[in-house]
Amino acid sequence: MFGYVSANWKELTKEQQQRYQSVYCGICRGIRGSFGSAARLGLSYDMAFLALLLMSLYEPEEDGGKRSCMLHPAKPRPWVDNRFVRYAADMNVALAYYNFLDDWQDDRKHAAKWMADALKKSLPRIREQYPRQCQALETCMGKLSELEKAGCPNPDETAGAFGALMGELFVFQEDLWAPTLRQMGDALGRFIYLLDAAMDYDKDKRKGKYNPYLAMGMEKDPVRWEEYLVLTMGRATGAFERLPLVQDKALLDNILYSGIWVSYRASRKGEGKP
Repeated sequence: MFGYVSANWKELTKEQQQRYQSVYCGICRGIRGSFGSAARLGLSYDMAFLALLLMSLYEPEEDGGKRSCMLHPAKPRPWVDNRFVRYAADMNVALAYYNFLDDWQDDRKHAAKWMADALKKSLPRIREQYPRQCQALETCMGKLSELEKAGCPNPDETAGAFGALMGELFVFQEDLWAPTLRQMGDALGRFIYLLDAAMDYDKDKRKGKYNPYLAMGMEKDPVRWEEYLVLTMGRATGAFERLPLVQDKALLDNILYSGIWVSYRASRKGEGKP
């Protein structure tokens, strides 16, 4: 994921802000405890959304507390822990590894190679515990890389590869809710990929890098891009609303219906768009 699945912080209540932060800190704490401090460099709020979604659906028992850390030594911060927070931590590390590896292979970024090498040692344990998810990561990231290198002119194919990846990550276990979670993750993954392409259009054009909109010969067209994004997000929220969510529902609504658009809207205002 690319860091877009985050809350509209200003619209959250203080209680929601604390809850959101406690899940994020719980994931950070879980990564540090299982994989070391360096692994936290790939941490983003994207996985906090996944943890909150699964916690709302399955309502597990939670542990928690307050503690200061190296990143925030002055003031103790609340954290929560449960199996879904730990799952989000594992998936964050696995996804970060493949993202860093892709950056190294595509752009020869030495910092990305260093991070990929640092995270690689964590993969065997995650793969053993979550073979389906890790196989999806490897297969879909490989397919996405091949499509991009071939200059694929069909954005549905490239977005679909990332969507399939996210669909598997959203399914913690094969049960009654797995089909709906898979549909939601697939649509959200497609949305993230297309949003990232829209945000990076100018940079990719300048650097001659692959971008699905460039590959299909489209000139810069934020209005048309937004039509794609709204349609794709509609599929994600349609699946989301079929889930029986009560706990943290308002916070999840904030992320999907408001927060996820903040960066995109801000970029359009910078272009003089309403």
